Amino acid sequence: MHRFFIARTDRNSNRAELSKEDKQHALRVLRLRDGEAVQALDGEGGVWEGTLRVDGDDAYIEVGQALDSKEANVFVTLYMGIPKGEKLDFIVQKLTELGAKRLVPVKMDRCIAKIEEKEQEKKLARLKKISMEAQKQCGRAGEMEILPPVSVSKLSGIIEKHDLTMLLWEEAEGFRIRDAYKERESTKDIAYIVGPEGGISEKEADILIASGAKCVTLGPRILRAETAAVAGAAVIMSLWGDI
Repeated sequence: MHRFFIARTDRNSNRAELSKEDKQHALRVLRLRDGEAVQALDGEGGVWEGTLRVDGDDAYIEVGQALDSKEANVFVTLYMGIPKGEKLDFIVQKLTELGAKRLVPVKMDRCIAKIEEKEQEKKLARLKKISMEAQKQCGRAGEMEILPPVSVSKLSGIIEKHDLTMLLWEEAEGFRIRDAYKERESTKDIAYIVGPEGGISEKEADILIASGAKCVTLGPRILRAETAAVAGAAVIMSLWGDI
């Protein structure tokens, strides 16, 4: 089933417009024809059955019955030490598929990569596009929010806003995510922190733990940053969410 984002300027109308890019993709790449069944996403939590209507070079969706949004019942936020290369692209894609609600890059001592302020808007727009493509693929209705980078000191003041924040640290021992679940089974707002390739420094870990983060381990093996990010989301969604 092909899925498209729509703009519903008139909620009383069953006609929903497609972006120029989606029109071209539907007609020239997918070669869809008038009357084909599709799904429509509004990016705000709404998803509907739809019928593609084609009129020459123009196309729009005739909106039908509302469908289940497929959004998880837990709000998951990842605070990710900025990794190098295209690893953040991968993390954004997979977290969108898993149902996370927010990703925030974090500037840490051992980050090799940086998101410079002058490039920030462009990079965040690119990450959002990757997330939106993943959103269409997996069929979820709500967007995953991607926020500008924060420092560890700023993050330390944000931690208390969540019901539970877990620091996934390679130096942690004994206490696992499932142990946090046993303590906070009814929690609905969960954040977790993952370091970059070089890991989280002891100084940073001390700051975050002092601010309320629970230090947890992902097991005896050292995982790559991108693996830890995805594994963390998968375990959280398995315990608190809908996997």
